[in-house]
Amino acid sequence: MNWDQVEGNWKQFKGKVKEQWGKLTDDHLDTIAGKRDQLAGKIQESYGISKDEAEKQIAEWEKEQKDYK
Repeated sequence: MNWDQVEGNWKQFKGKVKEQWGKLTDDHLDTIAGKRDQLAGKIQESYGISKDEAEKQIAEWEKEQKDYK
């Protein structure tokens, strides 16, 4: 799965993102609007982790979404 799929279907992925990163609010998710760098920034900010760690978590999450068609 590439990130364009996530961005193009953000409304469907928002719930999955919120399940993974529960500290993100609906306002955060609306602001992110499927942008990977925005998601990384909000995860970093909300969880107090490094950018590298946020990117690692997103990459792992992406792998879990591989069944999305």
